[in-house]
Amino acid sequence: MRPADVKRLMDAMRVADVQEVEVERRDEHGVVERVRLVRGGVPVRSAHVDAGAPAATPSAPAQSVAAPLAASATSTPAAPTAEPVAASRLVDVTAPIVGTFYAAPAPDVPNYVKPGDRVQVGAVLCIIEAMKLMNEIEADVAGTVVEVLVKNEDPVEYGQVLFRIDPS
Repeated sequence: MRPADVKRLMDAMRVADVQEVEVERRDEHGVVERVRLVRGGVPVRSAHVDAGAPAATPSAPAQSVAAPLAASATSTPAAPTAEPVAASRLVDVTAPIVGTFYAAPAPDVPNYVKPGDRVQVGAVLCIIEAMKLMNEIEADVAGTVVEVLVKNEDPVEYGQVLFRIDPS
């Protein structure tokens, strides 16, 4: 799918106030293309769009873009836990999109967070790059970062746990 097509979907999502859209289409050679756009990370209202339909379908400032057909990867712990905490009270921060994980805004600056750091709601935890768009992933809960489960520049998949936060 061309970037211009993705932009049109994003604009349509904004106009229709849709939180999530998935588009699937088959080109003239029979190759299936799938793109998923999610606003704000938590789907509220969604629509499935047949790419043969007109582009007056959902699109908004899609803060995240995912291509579910992208290669998946397993995560490897990047850092040990700060201290043992009852797993049942930890909050998992998951990847809202498929892409590349970046722990810092640039290679020459410190990571956004590390185990033991206190974070507030809305604090940037990392960036996930998807289709050349940099998507800041923010904390949904205030607390202490207990684990960082991926390494810088690792590929991540939708729903993969990136961080564990102790909200106490």
